[in-house]
Amino acid sequence: MDSKALSKARYNQHAQGYVESKSHAAGYDLDQLLVIANPQPDWTVLDVATGGGHTALKFAPRVAQVIASDLTPNMLAAARAFIEGKGVTNVRFEEADAENLPFEAARFDLVTCRIAPHHFPEVPRFVAEAVRVLKEGGLLLVQDQVLPEDPYAGGYVDAFEKLRDPSHHRAYAEAEWITMFEQAGLTVEHTEQVIKRHEFITWAERQGCTPATIHQLESLLRLAPPLVSEWLDTTELGTPNATFVNHHLLITGRK
Repeated sequence: MDSKALSKARYNQHAQGYVESKSHAAGYDLDQLLVIANPQPDWTVLDVATGGGHTALKFAPRVAQVIASDLTPNMLAAARAFIEGKGVTNVRFEEADAENLPFEAARFDLVTCRIAPHHFPEVPRFVAEAVRVLKEGGLLLVQDQVLPEDPYAGGYVDAFEKLRDPSHHRAYAEAEWITMFEQAGLTVEHTEQVIKRHEFITWAERQGCTPATIHQLESLLRLAPPLVSEWLDTTELGTPNATFVNHHLLITGRK
């Protein structure tokens, strides 16, 4: 099964968990997207890989229209039920591949994509597609997991994430994101790293991890080399209250 088919299969199964996920539904990072983008009432926004729909819902009251797109039908249906259940009427829902967006060029004032690109097989192609559908002067705003700049530490963190979710393709370091944006013709206007603390067991179970996989994940945390251990900052490992952090990058580029 290729990575896109695997993502569809897993997220069709776990869709509702992402609608209900506290770390996706709220937080400084979600609020900060509004601050960074400064959306205007006449804007049309595309939210790529909308997941549970939290980003689309956040922007909807501030703009004319949001199109929430996702590769996974069940995820899109869950997002629709969630958003329309809030009485929001200016969000449309369309099934779409982030790397082959079915929208005409220069249509959107803003393209957002939150906590999803690590699933995409070809992230530079997604960035290029986002640039294509943006109006001149429009913004691409991405939030995603970010890796340490040290290649070994980055690889270790990425392997930890992939063990929990096999549809995780790969994450990138901040310098790699900046390069992708610039090579696509964007001017990077803002970068910011955000630390998100997770309840370890809840985080693992949201992807349906078995007790054996949870034990393997815990072992990776225990055996982590110093740079990785500092990056993940675990607490109370081996208890039901265990936590760790991952780091997210917020990056904006203007066409």
